[in-house]
Amino acid sequence: MIEMLSDPWLFITIAVGLFMAWAIGANDAANSMSTAVGAGAITPKQAVIIAGILEFTGAYLFGKSVTETVRKGIIDASQISDPHVIIYGSIAALLAASLWLVFATKFGLPVSTTHSIIGGIVGYGIVYAGTSIVNWSKMAQVVASWILSPIFGAIVAFTVIKLVSKTILQKDKPIESARRWAPVWIGLAFIVIGSMFYIKVMHGKSLFIAITRYGATAGLITFVISFVLLKRNFRTKDPYLGVEAIFKKVQVLTSAYVALSHGANDVANAIGPVAAVYAVATMGLAGMKVPVPKWILAMGGLGIAIGVATYGYRVMETVGKKITELTNTRGFSIDFSAATVVLVASWMGLPISTTHTVVGAVIGVGLARGVKAINKDIVKDIIISWFVTVPVAAIIAGIIFKILMVLG
Repeated sequence: MIEMLSDPWLFITIAVGLFMAWAIGANDAANSMSTAVGAGAITPKQAVIIAGILEFTGAYLFGKSVTETVRKGIIDASQISDPHVIIYGSIAALLAASLWLVFATKFGLPVSTTHSIIGGIVGYGIVYAGTSIVNWSKMAQVVASWILSPIFGAIVAFTVIKLVSKTILQKDKPIESARRWAPVWIGLAFIVIGSMFYIKVMHGKSLFIAITRYGATAGLITFVISFVLLKRNFRTKDPYLGVEAIFKKVQVLTSAYVALSHGANDVANAIGPVAAVYAVATMGLAGMKVPVPKWILAMGGLGIAIGVATYGYRVMETVGKKITELTNTRGFSIDFSAATVVLVASWMGLPISTTHTVVGAVIGVGLARGVKAINKDIVKDIIISWFVTVPVAAIIAGIIFKILMVLG
């Protein structure tokens, strides 16, 4: 019977997966460029082009090579014996997560796509087999990430912007201080980015290799280049504008890295369930762990790129402009801090949401200038949206799954 259902259900799943990829682009991928746009490093149009290209590249070249049927072991797959449950459940989870992401994006709220798809999976799992199918220790980690991510992001960003300010902006001669310290900060940032590239994009496991081979190389090269360029070409009447101009160029690179990394990692949220249905439709339950066809990765990357281009401006505006006023040094501090927190968390196995970390870092940079520098109403709305993401996605997915099971 599964053979008879495979073509139409696979077609439906692909369509819903494309919808999910578009929703990820509209909401989550916009985060990668929001601080650069908010700080004026690039225009929204440039952000759309850069993010679109790099999100697609990250998804297609570095996307997860094995299907993730049940996202991060959130439900016990051994309790599912009917292939149709995987098909209906995947569709329900994707559709529920997509609808929630579209709703959040309409109001400019940056929510976690990973938490959205987890909510969808939990929803159909509970409807099918009750609460025993859910790995509640994993769910506890997800809840912990709501709290840990923004707190760590805020603390590190607060510290970094204070140090950047102390070593450069507050000095009597900011130009001379920038010549001396900017290459150090840029080098440190690229040590983190090089290390992150190995772990998050190439899916490497060793932090030692990440730092010594990739991080140190990237950090040393960027340190030398920036040191030479600042010695030769740094001429400006306003020293503070000159300092911001340095970090403006760096911020474009850090934001570009975030987009590439996001495409490589979060494309799984859209194409994981699609790949699962494809595997089940072609091989039955035995195909639950098979390589993902490149065309499915390309589909996910394309959907994300289109989402950034068509609807990403709403979340970009919230994160980049509405929480606090950003400059290039503040934007650099946010990108540097978020990348550092995610790198350390990945190495330690802590459940950290990139979206929540970035928003926390934006808040931390704002707090460095005092509580009044933060738009507290926007922050309150964002935090509420985080806490309702999993339950809302779960309820919607449960309803859709029940309907599909009845119709099927």
